[in-house]
Amino acid sequence: MQVKTFNITDTQNQRIDVYLASQLELTRSHIKKLCDNGNVKVCGKAVKSSKILKNQDIIEVLMPENQNLDIEPKDLPLNIVYQDNDIAVIDKPQGITVHAGNGTKGDTLVNALLYHLDNLSGINGVIRPGIVHRIDKNTSGLLVVAKNDKAHISLAKQLEDKTCHRTYIALLEGVLKEDSGTITTYISRSEKDRTKMAVSNSGRLAITNFKVIKRYSQHTLCEFNLKTGRTHQIRVHAKHIGHPIVGDDKYGYKNQKFKLDGQLLHACKLEFVHPTTNKKVSFTSEIPSYFEKILKGLR
Repeated sequence: MQVKTFNITDTQNQRIDVYLASQLELTRSHIKKLCDNGNVKVCGKAVKSSKILKNQDIIEVLMPENQNLDIEPKDLPLNIVYQDNDIAVIDKPQGITVHAGNGTKGDTLVNALLYHLDNLSGINGVIRPGIVHRIDKNTSGLLVVAKNDKAHISLAKQLEDKTCHRTYIALLEGVLKEDSGTITTYISRSEKDRTKMAVSNSGRLAITNFKVIKRYSQHTLCEFNLKTGRTHQIRVHAKHIGHPIVGDDKYGYKNQKFKLDGQLLHACKLEFVHPTTNKKVSFTSEIPSYFEKILKGLR
């Protein structure tokens, strides 16, 4: 049995099932079952799934081990940009899911990590060993993996304190007028489609900085810097400002101009303080060839 703890600091009268669904990437029905079984407590007391959260609430979720997921090492391609005894920086290709989850099994990044790396932190349990943060299946680029719990705690705190800097590059539909700016909204799970996230009046605060790199006749190449790390944050914010990401089958245009396997969104830079040396480290990744091919065509 694994225990996950959440300290509530920015809720606005949000139901606990909505909050936990976004945090744990589970359906609300799954959260309801956890509540019905007494596995969800607020300030030490078991609660119903309809519980309204307040600031300063402390949530404890007892997560039973998922016996239906068989997480085995697999000899899958893995681009390790850097590794030492504490961390590994991975350049993930488009089309690979980071970890198994609700409805997702098979060849994941975690399967490859278990095969190629000797050690992974155990804080996130058997399903997500070593995973401190993640990027979407059809987003490519850099993420850092923790090899031990000490490194995991350090990296997680940097993410929480917003001292871990993640930079993305994306091709957007249409031409942005502003050269740069900040998008600040709340994001929660969509009421219309539970597989999507949406800008809302409640939920979790999401802050994204953007800067135009190059304008084309009908598109804009843009850099994004995350100040928070919400599910699908850049994709949701790009749609919110009226310029969804090219190739995004979830938040983008229904009729796509280019034949792509996913959104043109790439995690191109990652900066953080090394958990052991306490020195700032920085890693970069070139955009994939299919992304560059589209840009050449636009030129």
